[in-house]
Amino acid sequence: MKNNSFMGSFHLPSRPNLDVREIDISNNQIQGEIPLNISMTFPYSTWLFLSGNNFEGEISNVHFSGFSYLSILDISNNNLSGKLPRWTKNLLGLVELDLSNNHFDGSIPEEFCYKADLWLLDLSHNNLSGSLPHCASLPSPYLSHIYLSKNRLNGLLTHSFLNISSLETLDLGENSLSGSIPKWISNLSSLSILRLKGNLFFGEIPNEICELDQLRIMDLSHNQLSGHIPSCLAHLIGAPNSFSSWGLTIKSSTLNLDTSNLDTSTEMEARLMQEVYTQLDSHIQDWIELVTKWWSYTYEGNILDYMSEIDLSCNQLTGLIPLAIGNLSYIHSLNLSHNNLTGSIPSTFSNLKQLESLDLSFNDLNGEIPSQLTELNFLAVFSVAHNNLFGPIPYGKGQFGTFDSNSYEGNALLCGAPLEKGCEDSFELQPKVPNSLNEKREGSLIDMDVFYISLLVTYVVVLLSIGAVLYINPYWRQAGFI
Repeated sequence: MKNNSFMGSFHLPSRPNLDVREIDISNNQIQGEIPLNISMTFPYSTWLFLSGNNFEGEISNVHFSGFSYLSILDISNNNLSGKLPRWTKNLLGLVELDLSNNHFDGSIPEEFCYKADLWLLDLSHNNLSGSLPHCASLPSPYLSHIYLSKNRLNGLLTHSFLNISSLETLDLGENSLSGSIPKWISNLSSLSILRLKGNLFFGEIPNEICELDQLRIMDLSHNQLSGHIPSCLAHLIGAPNSFSSWGLTIKSSTLNLDTSNLDTSTEMEARLMQEVYTQLDSHIQDWIELVTKWWSYTYEGNILDYMSEIDLSCNQLTGLIPLAIGNLSYIHSLNLSHNNLTGSIPSTFSNLKQLESLDLSFNDLNGEIPSQLTELNFLAVFSVAHNNLFGPIPYGKGQFGTFDSNSYEGNALLCGAPLEKGCEDSFELQPKVPNSLNEKREGSLIDMDVFYISLLVTYVVVLLSIGAVLYINPYWRQAGFI
């Protein structure tokens, strides 16, 4: 019944206790409220998909807790409102909870911290406010993906996720969280995606973030971070075949249950849960919203196995770009734009052979564009606009033949195609730097010659002046000057 154009309200059959395992009416145009007694009608359901409709009203009183075997509850992309429910802790087998893209408000209840089997929690794109719940003692050994982006959450990270070593995705982007990025971030040893974009974080990027050896997507853009770019970031993002699987792998040892000594009802329950968990691995997929190649896209599923990105743009970072960043040979997108970075563009960037997007615009970079960058054969987006670069553009070779003048605007001393200014016309404007020690010595010899000539001319002028005065004034001549 999914992906149709069904309209109207959701009516339940009059017969209760129907043995229906999966209910999927997603992506229709069904409206009205979710029936309060839905769990009484389908008590054995394991998957409930109501997403992509026009359901409205509050869900705090809906009897979802009556589902005995519910593993996936997806009511995202509707018009639901009110406070988040507190009955989630009663859904003992719940693995995925998706309430995203609704109008829920208020704070996140701490009951969400006590879901021992939860793997995916998505509360993004709502109007949630307040601070993050204190989930430091979260008992779940499986929680892998947390999405809280595009809400109105505030306060510090404190120790909210301190002990969730299984966490692979942490998306807190586009909230009002503040403070520094905590050093305990290194405890999240399985983290693959860290998205803190669009908050109020300040201070330096902690070196502890470099200990996340599984990290391949890091978006810290649009904050107030300062200080230098840690050179240890060069240790992140390894080869794709070194990444752990993003599928929510079920440990078979926990599912191959011995049913020989169980009664009939308990055995049926065990086999039912075995079936549910076997199917979950193919259903639950991670996703993330990224800005790459100047456009915002949502990526999900297996494609993320091959994505890698570092975005530090729109902060207050200073200093040189570390040469070691050129060791990120498997990175696909690097954005350092809109900071206060100085120095030259490292020629080591030529080692970024998989790079598809490089944005260094709106900084204080100087020097020439390294000609070695023409070796980046996959580069589709490139910008060094609004810096202090000079010299010829390495244009016309490889991908550099595809970039237009917008990639270089705001650098008065750059020349050559695709700019209208030729390098022969701008030579006099370029900084004069001595080419060798001989040139420096030659300049010094010329300066000494000028000095001696000036001294001789001054001496002659003084003698002539004295003679003229004595000739004009006879009293001085009589006084013995002549």
